[in-house]
Amino acid sequence: MAGHILVSGPSRSGKSAWAEFLAAESGAPVIYIATAIAASGDPEWCARIAQHQARRPPHWQLWECPVTLVNSVQQLPPDHCGLVDSLGTWVANTLEQQETQWQATVQHLLAAVAACQATLILVAEETGWGVVPPYASGRHFRDRLGELCQQLRPLMTEVYLVTTGFALPLHQLGIPLPITRLS
Repeated sequence: MAGHILVSGPSRSGKSAWAEFLAAESGAPVIYIATAIAASGDPEWCARIAQHQARRPPHWQLWECPVTLVNSVQQLPPDHCGLVDSLGTWVANTLEQQETQWQATVQHLLAAVAACQATLILVAEETGWGVVPPYASGRHFRDRLGELCQQLRPLMTEVYLVTTGFALPLHQLGIPLPITRLS
């Protein structure tokens, strides 16, 4: 396996498990890049993180980077597989950035992904399939994550949609949209 892979899907669809399977199948040493941090006051969130930790093989390296994703991607050794779980959590962690700062951050991430010689697997949540959130921060998050995934897509060799325990290879089944102004 070579190149970069985007795995997207709704909550509890199996997207992280599919990404972990792809990472294990790569045959390369795996670096798991976690964007979530355990919140001591949120036992349900901690349980979700523990579930992810329990699934990972003990020989995988763990890099925790709730905000510094660009630096982590830049530091991946070429002979490794980096698994980023997840872009949605990273976007949430950087949501306070003003638009100009966010656009610069996105451009730095796109450049880091384009230059990355390691196999890179990115997990992203599908957030826009329901009603438009009735509050500004929810719409802001949803829009940023959706646009980020569209901008990353041309840099990917494979793109999967995971839903109800099935992985659909969009890179084989889909027709890429021309990239102009994303919406």
